Amino acid sequence: QVQLVESGGGLVQAGGSLRLSCAASGRAFSMGWFRQAPGKEREFVAALSRSGCSTSYADSVRGRFTVSRDNAQNTVYLQMNSLKPEDTAVYYCAAAPRLYSGSYYSHNYDYWGQGTQVTVSS
Repeated sequence: QVQLVESGGGLVQAGGSLRLSCAASGRAFSMGWFRQAPGKEREFVAALSRSGCSTSYADSVRGRFTVSRDNAQNTVYLQMNSLKPEDTAVYYCAAAPRLYSGSYYSHNYDYWGQGTQVTVSS
């Protein structure tokens, strides 16, 4: 059983930055970050391959968010810069043991963290 624990969420003003962390048990997996705002469906944010060499981003965050990993610490990060009020959501990390690279699709992820709240004030 893989356990994922997110941290780093909080309240920040528009234009500010936050870094989310996701600590994983077990070996390195391809990972993804998703988010869900109130009244909206969960949406893809970013994904990272097992090696960390391949990344992908949603259009809405490309150029502002950066996903990375430290396999020695078995931790994945989401650096969020130039935050906007529309980035407000609960952010989830997810693991996809069956894939080498990450995926846009939530059904490809087998394990999910509990989520961490990010609130961006205007």
